[in-house]
Amino acid sequence: MGGISGARGTPPWWAILGTAVFIVVVPGTVIGVVPSLLSQWRFGAPLLGWEWTRWLGAALIAAGAPIFVDFVARFVWEGHGTPAPVAPTRHLVVGGPFRYVRNPGYVAVIAILVGEALLFGSRRIFVYGLAMAVAFHLFVVLYEEPALRRTFGEEFDAYCRRVPRWLPRVRAARPPKGPVKQ
Repeated sequence: MGGISGARGTPPWWAILGTAVFIVVVPGTVIGVVPSLLSQWRFGAPLLGWEWTRWLGAALIAAGAPIFVDFVARFVWEGHGTPAPVAPTRHLVVGGPFRYVRNPGYVAVIAILVGEALLFGSRRIFVYGLAMAVAFHLFVVLYEEPALRRTFGEEFDAYCRRVPRWLPRVRAARPPKGPVKQ
């Protein structure tokens, strides 16, 4: 999870390839294959009986998608790694949406899933989205944050003090003063 944009040069080829494979396999399954199996992409009755919830769903998908794209791009270009734990970044990623929330990729995926549930009127996708939110939280707390703490130490701890885990800040966190650790 990476450093300052442009400060580290061209990312390694394996980070680009690994991230492309990750996107197809993991989010492709989580926000594509599983919701398709749950809903067959058919429109059901609007959730809560309100037609405007479909528009809210479309807005959540539209808001979540660019955040997710930026999230994966930063893992490659800032972090010189992938979002997959088997090929992690070499540098702590703290730019872009990471200045507002520590887990923008998970937040974006949940926004997309809730958006799909609302758009298609699918209670099954909504329940699945809630289950994924719990799974993401447990993964972050039990594995990801301890691994980042072991890898990046005080740099990660300082980042955690500045940026919330799940609910984005209204204003971006300021980077720490002084040189960035390499």
